[in-house]
Amino acid sequence: MAENKECTQETPSECTHDCSTCKANCSSRTPTYDAPHKDSHIKHVIGVVSGKGGVGKSIVTSMLATIMQRRANQVAILDADVTGPSIPKAFATKGDVMSTGDGLLPLSTKTGIKMMSVNLLLEEETRPVVWRGPVIAGTVKQFWTDVIWGDVDYMFIDCPPGTGDVPLTVFQSIKLDGIIIVTTPQDLVSMIVGKAVNMAALMNIPVIGLVENMSFVKCPDCGREINVFGKSKAEEVCAQYGIDLLARMPIDEKLSALIDRGIIELMENDYLEGAADAIEKYCAK
Repeated sequence: MAENKECTQETPSECTHDCSTCKANCSSRTPTYDAPHKDSHIKHVIGVVSGKGGVGKSIVTSMLATIMQRRANQVAILDADVTGPSIPKAFATKGDVMSTGDGLLPLSTKTGIKMMSVNLLLEEETRPVVWRGPVIAGTVKQFWTDVIWGDVDYMFIDCPPGTGDVPLTVFQSIKLDGIIIVTTPQDLVSMIVGKAVNMAALMNIPVIGLVENMSFVKCPDCGREINVFGKSKAEEVCAQYGIDLLARMPIDEKLSALIDRGIIELMENDYLEGAADAIEKYCAK
C-alpha cells in the first residue's frame, strides 16, 4: 500500500495508507512531476492500469503500442511493473542496455518500438526482483529521467496492478495525459474499477476509458459468444463511474500464442482499434 507519511488528517492513526480510499488532502497525492531526460521529447504519455493482477494489462499495453506504431507514430513502452515485467517477452526483445555516460539507451523491437524494462537489465530474465517499495519506485522514476528516449509520439506506461507505491509514484512523478483501465468480467469488477477510478480522480488524472479483457470466447463453429466468466458487466460499470467502454476483448488462443512466441507485432485483429482511436482523439484535444 502507498505509504502516506505526511497525512494532514487530524490524527495520523486515521490514515489508511491507501490513496484510492482516502479523501484527505495531503502531500502524498500532490504531484511533483519530474522532467524526462533532456534529450527525451515525449508528446503524449498514457498509463495502462488495473485494480488487480492477472487481467491482461501488459497484453493491452503491447497491443496498443503495436497499433499506434503501425499508424506511423514513434512509440515507446516504459515497463513500470518491476516485480512482474512481461513486456520484453511479448516482443522477444533482448540485448545489452547501453549507456552514453549521460543516460541509458532504450532497446527497440523489430518494428521500432522503444522499450525499457528491468528484465532488460537482469542477467537472467527469471531472476526475481526482491526489492522494497521505495527502491522499485525509484527505479521507475529513473526509467523516466535517466533514459534517453529521443522523439516519442506516444509512450505507454505498463503500471503494476493495484493502488500502491509504484502506481502512486507514476501518477505523481510523470505527467500523464490519461489512463486506460483494464479489467475482466468477474463479480468484483465494480469495486476494482472503482479503486482505479477514484485514485485517478484524487490525482486529477483523466480516465480515457476501460478495456474489458477475457470478455468472452467465440465458438469456432457457430460464432456464438460464450461468457466464460459470466455476463459482461463492462457497460454498467462504465455507466456507474462515468467512463467510456473502449473495447471488449475475447479470449483468443492465437493472440496468446503470439505473446508466448514474442511476436505480438504480427497480430491480425481489430480488438483495440477503437481504443487507439479514442487515445488519438483524446490527445488531439
